Amino acid sequence: MAESQNRTGGAVDPHQSKQYHSKVIPGEEGDLIVEGPVPAPTLRSLVFHQGLKAFRPADRQQQALIRIAELPEGRIIAARRSQLVVGYVTFLYPDPLERWAEGNMGDLLELGAVEVAAPYRHSGLAKALLEVAFRDPAMENYIVISTEYYWHWDLEETGLDIWEYRDVMKKVMGSAGMEVYPTDDPEIAAHPANMLMARIGNRVPPESVERFHRLRFTLPPQ
Repeated sequence: MAESQNRTGGAVDPHQSKQYHSKVIPGEEGDLIVEGPVPAPTLRSLVFHQGLKAFRPADRQQQALIRIAELPEGRIIAARRSQLVVGYVTFLYPDPLERWAEGNMGDLLELGAVEVAAPYRHSGLAKALLEVAFRDPAMENYIVISTEYYWHWDLEETGLDIWEYRDVMKKVMGSAGMEVYPTDDPEIAAHPANMLMARIGNRVPPESVERFHRLRFTLPPQ
């Protein structure tokens, strides 16, 4: 279960308000609504598509997202057709066991997951989810990271190989301004397809940017 951590580094107040934004994607079977941040009570009232199973069964993933939405810093952006959630993206502080939490930074969030149910993957939903997420001006106060591990990728369903899927992820994340950054983090270094991506908001103070760059390496890069 996700737990809120007390962060002292950085200038962001994790209790700040979150601006709601939305986007409508017309479709023959009905409009798709991309919206967020979605509060926990709203998530409880929705139904999750059974194809949202990359991390755990859909009903359990729904409960995990509700817990994230309840965190002061937690943000859930969801795509739904009527009451059926068909995609989502999550933002929260990094897990305290991860390197990225060691800086104790109040202005560093992790894009923890982006998932779209298989029947909806060709409608541009992943990019739309990120677009709506970063419409909130408050996101310019954050460094947002995403740790991409090939073992989380749905290679079987898509029919792509590792490198093709990696290119897709770079394009999707890049649509929101995220870039690949080198790191010696052991999990990312475990396979050359894995990657650290990050977006540094334009209001992040220089000292936070420097702290992030120090977190990327246990030793100075050679």
